[in-house]
Amino acid sequence: MRDCIFLVADTNMSEALTGFLGRERFHESLGTAPFRFDPREDLVVASGDNDPGLFVRAHELLLVYQKSHRYAVVVVDAAWEGSPGAAEIRSKMTERLTANGWAADACRVIVIDPELENWIWQKNVHVARALGFETRDEMLDLVAAVSGWPEGQEKPSAPKETLETVLRRRKIPRSASLYRRITSQVSIKGCRDRAFSELLQALHTWFPAVRS
Repeated sequence: MRDCIFLVADTNMSEALTGFLGRERFHESLGTAPFRFDPREDLVVASGDNDPGLFVRAHELLLVYQKSHRYAVVVVDAAWEGSPGAAEIRSKMTERLTANGWAADACRVIVIDPELENWIWQKNVHVARALGFETRDEMLDLVAAVSGWPEGQEKPSAPKETLETVLRRRKIPRSASLYRRITSQVSIKGCRDRAFSELLQALHTWFPAVRS
């Protein structure tokens, strides 16, 4: 049996997750015991479905992996047209997964509210350089002019729109690889997002680190 299957809505999400889990000795950054992650075997993109389709079909797409993986994680955005909201998305998807055969303690639905860009933004030089800045302060100055990043607030006021505007201003093509470039370098502890914390909690439960 493989350890965990990850089902995501699109390639941006796939690249972001691979950035976090593709590091050398990534379990040490996560604070878990070692577990296997190979994007060719343990990561599935719901091609063509995006978030609304994944909301409806995740339990069907994961059915086959009950025979090959011990655990399952679904990652989906909360913000999309017709969305019932993060709490309802999590509840309905979890209900369908368990009704389809996954044990309640072996699957997790991670809902990013509002969207994936919450996992991208940190006041970090690695983020700044990926976005074409020399320093963190240069990045913060532009973000302040675009949408604002209030003191004490973990993310800019509009994470996705801010990223799109910054990329246009810096003349950087938006690509999925950008997400991996950022998440492969930023601090795990610096990703202070509720959904990311829920993902870490699940991984800590399933793969607890051995304390010496």
